[in-house]
Amino acid sequence: MEALKNAILERGQVVGEDILKVDTFLNHQLDVSLLNEIGKEFKRRFEGVEITKILTIEASGIAIASIAAQYFNVPVVFAKKVASKNLDHDTYETDVFSFTKAKNYKVRVSKKFINEGDKILVLDDFLAQGRAALGLRDIVLQGGAELAGVGIVIEKGFQEGGKVLRDQGIRVDSLAVIESFKEGAPVFE
Repeated sequence: MEALKNAILERGQVVGEDILKVDTFLNHQLDVSLLNEIGKEFKRRFEGVEITKILTIEASGIAIASIAAQYFNVPVVFAKKVASKNLDHDTYETDVFSFTKAKNYKVRVSKKFINEGDKILVLDDFLAQGRAALGLRDIVLQGGAELAGVGIVIEKGFQEGGKVLRDQGIRVDSLAVIESFKEGAPVFE
């Protein structure tokens, strides 16, 4: 997706050898026009696939999933990282390791939102090691639903996540795949 690649090149910032900051348009400040194009592209890529819900993880995935959902005409469910008093006690839970924060999270989804027969598309901002996607797949399976696929805005192709998911037979569609960082800039596949 050229508009996304251009935004990454123009507004992204490489930090160290494995971090890409896209906080100017994707996961802190939001470029809604670009997010609309991302939503349309996910709809195009998953055309013909039955999807009844979109599932993501808080917080960065919520905006992406919400804007994409308008093109699929389905609800968005997001896994919560923090238990709260108003969260149902009857939840599906799994552990997820965050590459960016180098921390394990227990994520939860109320059982009333993942149902047998659902066809669920997982959407997220980044794919690095694949832990978030695998955790969300675990929640989908706990609910007796089917994982229709995983849509990723930016995949770090030089990390293991994409291979891990694809080797398990999971359909992964990434809008931009970064092969490496060279001289402080991303190199796309």
